[in-house]
Amino acid sequence: MTKRRDLLKGLMTLPLVGAMAGQEAFASGNSKREIERDFFKELGVRTFINAAGTYTMLTASLPHPDVIKAINYAAQQYVRLEELQEKVGERIAELLNCEAAMVTAGAASAITLGTAGVLTGDDPQKAIRIPNDLTGMKSEVIIQKSHRVGYDHAIRNCGIKLIEVETRKEMEAAINEKTAMMWFYNNNNPVGKIKDEEFVAIGKKYGIPTFNDCAADVPPVENFWKHTKMGFDLVCFSGGKGIRGPQSAGLLLGRKDLIRAALRNTSPNGDTIGRGMKVNKEEILGMLVAVEAFLSKDHQAEWTLWEQQVKMINDAAASVSGVKPEIHVPEIANHVPAIKIRWDAAKIKITPDEVRSALRNGHPSIETMGGADSVDITTWMMTPGEERIVSKRIREILQHASV
Repeated sequence: MTKRRDLLKGLMTLPLVGAMAGQEAFASGNSKREIERDFFKELGVRTFINAAGTYTMLTASLPHPDVIKAINYAAQQYVRLEELQEKVGERIAELLNCEAAMVTAGAASAITLGTAGVLTGDDPQKAIRIPNDLTGMKSEVIIQKSHRVGYDHAIRNCGIKLIEVETRKEMEAAINEKTAMMWFYNNNNPVGKIKDEEFVAIGKKYGIPTFNDCAADVPPVENFWKHTKMGFDLVCFSGGKGIRGPQSAGLLLGRKDLIRAALRNTSPNGDTIGRGMKVNKEEILGMLVAVEAFLSKDHQAEWTLWEQQVKMINDAAASVSGVKPEIHVPEIANHVPAIKIRWDAAKIKITPDEVRSALRNGHPSIETMGGADSVDITTWMMTPGEERIVSKRIREILQHASV
C-alpha cells in the first residue's frame, strides 16, 4: 500500500511540458478576453481541462463567444421580459422548424413547465393550484418502465402520478380519462419496447400529448427538428451542453398552445410552479444567439477535429504495453467521438479510480469519467491543444504504473 501511495504522489507531481501553452490556447479559445481579477484563484477554486463531457457538476460547456457578447449586451439595457421571451421564442421556432418555442431554466425546467402547461392550459386558477390540488385536471402521466430516470422528478413536481408500462398493450390499457401526457426519455429509446415513432402514433390515436426529453441529444444538428417533425407535441433540450448557450438555460419546443400554457406557468407570473424557474433577459438572448451559432457552424469540420483529438489520446494510451483503448460514439446522447481506456491489471498496477484521481490532482487538473473498469474521455469540451496535454498525462500515468 505504501508503494502505491508513493506512486500516486509521484504521478500527481509529474512536470508537464506545454502546460503554459495549453493555458494560452484556453485563453485564445475564449476570445482572449481581459480578466482584471482571477476570481477562481482568489476563491481557491481549481479550474481544469474538461476531458469528461457536458456534465452539469463539471459546469457543462464553455459558452460560444457570441453568446458572451449577447449576454453583455442584454445586461446593459431594460426590456419587458414577456415581450423578449415571445420574440425570441418566435425566432427560435422559425430557426428550428417547429410551431413554437420558449427559453427555460434548463431542460429539467422545460420538463416541469411543459407538464404544467399540459395540466393547466391557459387557466390561471389551475396554474395556482398545482402541484397540491389537481381537482378538475388530468393527473396521470404514462412512462415506460425502462425510461424511469432521475429526471422524471421534474414531471412529478407537478403533483401527477407516473404510470409505468412496458408494452404497447399495457400502454393502451393504461390510457384513461385521467391520462394527461405520455413522457419519453430519448436516450433510452434503444432499450424501451415501444420505440419513438410507435410511441407518437399511440399518443395521436388517443389524443394524448407526447413529450420527448432530448436534453443531451445535439449534436447531430438534425435532432433539433427530428422529433417535432416525428410528431412529439413537446421536446426539450439543455442549452448549456452541445449548444454552448448559458448553462442554466434550456429549450422547450412544440405545439403553440402547449408552449403558451407553459409560459403561463412560469416567471414573471407569480403564484405558479415555475416562478422560481426564472430566465433572465441575458439567458433568453444568449440562448437565441447560441442556437444561431450552432446552426451556422461547420459541423463536419468540428467532427473531424474531434476524431483527430480522440485518435491522439487513443494512440498515446495504446503506446503503453497492456493498455487497450477503444474509440466509440454513443448512439444517442453525447453523440460524439469518445474513448474507453482499459488495461491488463497484471501489467499495469493502478485502478481506473486512481488514474482519475491522478489526473484530477495533477497539474493542470484534468477531469475524466468512467467506472470500475475504464477511464472514459471525450474531447468535444476541450479547447484545441488541450488534447496534447491529456495525451501526455495519460501516457505518463500508465507508464509509471507499468511493471
